[in-house]
Amino acid sequence: QVQLVESGGGLVQAGGSLRLSCVASGSIFNVDALGWYRQAPGKQRELVATITSSGRINYADSVKGRFTISRDNTKNTVYLQMNSLKPEDTAVYYCKREGGYYPYVSWGQGTQVTVSS
Repeated sequence: QVQLVESGGGLVQAGGSLRLSCVASGSIFNVDALGWYRQAPGKQRELVATITSSGRINYADSVKGRFTISRDNTKNTVYLQMNSLKPEDTAVYYCKREGGYYPYVSWGQGTQVTVSS
């Protein structure tokens, strides 16, 4: 059974930083593509950043230059370093994995990030 557990969310003032972590268990972590997504109240879930097994990275335009995604295959962990946070970054942040094996897609339970102005 694949499980993803996020941590690191919280309340921060605008301009501050947070580092999210997502630990995977039960997966073949090093072959998975990983990503961070977020969902604000009343809005659809949106992509924040993704990283493939080979290290190719993609960011949403809204976070480019402020957020950094990384992975540590030795710890089965994907990170999201968030700097220069803005109130519009407030959302529940979810970790996602995709792999060529069952279950093909898994989501974490989410961690709340709140940025005050």
